[in-house]
Amino acid sequence: MENQNFIATILVDQSSEEVFSAIKNVRAWWSENIEGGTEQLNDEFTYHYQDVHITKFKITELIPNKKLVWHVMENTFKFTKDKHEWTDNLMIFEISEKDNRTELQFTQLGLIPEYECYDICSNAWNHYIKDSLQSLITTGKGQPTLKEEPNELEESFVEKWDAKSSQ
Repeated sequence: MENQNFIATILVDQSSEEVFSAIKNVRAWWSENIEGGTEQLNDEFTYHYQDVHITKFKITELIPNKKLVWHVMENTFKFTKDKHEWTDNLMIFEISEKDNRTELQFTQLGLIPEYECYDICSNAWNHYIKDSLQSLITTGKGQPTLKEEPNELEESFVEKWDAKSSQ
């Protein structure tokens, strides 16, 4: 059976080091609405978009210039029946050399067509990987979602997460 997980691939002239560095600079290509560390093994960070989507990630694998994996520890969508669709998904960034260029393959392990958010989420990832991250790598400037003020959903999520983490 064909792989049903979402995959986006880009090919650039920059080095694997430059690609890896850009991936870790999440605020410069995905969203300025990220709180926490995004560069070291075991770093945890929270992403939010308005009151529509909030997610808590942990970096569970980091092989410099080769691979980076984020584990979705907790997720809340406002727009799906299953509010926690992404929970326990993995975001996998794999870097390799191909035809004297650097290839980045992004896979969201768990984002499958059966998910209610698949169309919206895959379109968003295509933009963030193929447009914004690629632009950050090739020009030094990405197209992230701009910073917003924290909202009640985010604040309650963070409070709940902090309380759970301190147990």
